[in-house]
Amino acid sequence: MVMHILQEILGLALAAAPWLLLGLMAAGAVKAWVPEALMRRWVGGDGFAGVARGAVIGAPLPLCSCGAIPTGITLYRGGAGRGPTTAFMIGTPGIGVDSLAVSYALLGPFMMLARALGAVVTAIATGLLVGFSRGVAPAAVDAPSGAAACTGGCCGDDASVHDHGHAPAPSPAGPGGRLRAGLAYAFTELLDDIGPWILGGLILAGVLVGLVPDAWWAGLENGPFTLLLLSLVGIPLYICATAATPVAAGLLAAGLSPGAVLVFLLAGPVTSLATLGVLRREMGNAALGLYLGGIVASTVALGLGLDLLVGALGLDVPAQAGAVRELTPAWLGWAALAVLLAVGLRPLRRGLAGLGRRLALAE
Repeated sequence: MVMHILQEILGLALAAAPWLLLGLMAAGAVKAWVPEALMRRWVGGDGFAGVARGAVIGAPLPLCSCGAIPTGITLYRGGAGRGPTTAFMIGTPGIGVDSLAVSYALLGPFMMLARALGAVVTAIATGLLVGFSRGVAPAAVDAPSGAAACTGGCCGDDASVHDHGHAPAPSPAGPGGRLRAGLAYAFTELLDDIGPWILGGLILAGVLVGLVPDAWWAGLENGPFTLLLLSLVGIPLYICATAATPVAAGLLAAGLSPGAVLVFLLAGPVTSLATLGVLRREMGNAALGLYLGGIVASTVALGLGLDLLVGALGLDVPAQAGAVRELTPAWLGWAALAVLLAVGLRPLRRGLAGLGRRLALAE
């Protein structure tokens, strides 16, 4: 049984590693070329256009829920509306270029597309609801403190919190310098943030597939009650979007419907207890209630709609996911996993950095 679980974990890790590596590179490019000042100009107004911009702009950014908190609240205190701010804070952690790459590898192109559209729809619907609320006025323009904004989830040490937007370092001059800084962020701070959660997600996925009988999952009724339960469980159970993907792959392989898997993928990453606390402080109880109601209603509706669509089209989503994994050569999976371990494990990373400096001095 233990060997079976380890084989499942290794198989998922090898399938996800090349795409996670590609996603981290894309995340570094996004970090380098999307300045916060530009986001502040785009996220404005309280109508549908502003909310949609907030959701779409936030979607590709490589930030978890805790990372989206200081950025989103800074935008709100700088004049962005409640609706666009809420849409940004939901769309940003719901998906990202890194999690979409891993979604393609482990869940297939159909679920990757459903996840991307579902996160944007959830962000827009909830942002429109929160936009109707009135109450607490924005505080003075100032980034929230690390203690107030990051109290759980994927927030790590002080350096990680600092990088997430509380007092960003000056941007290097020139395109090459910005790109190097973005890639350094992706393969250090971002990977440090999501790495332990990805490992936990892989372990949980292996346990789900290895220990829980398929008949138990198949016996669950994939109806509104199951989807509602997954949504309610996912809201306080914060898990990064990338780390949620292997767990979702395990649930899909075990027999849970694509709609139920989508609910888990949407409800878990988009919020955290830290987000709920900061939202209540900044916008009041009415906004918090609309925020929670919007997420639950949107995710359940999207899950039910996806199950109906899959049934109407006759899609075999688990088979599609398996076919994508077979496209990746074994050597590429091992090579990508070795690179991720080299840069993800801090002692190895420090050793490689020291070796690089010595070689540069020798030249």
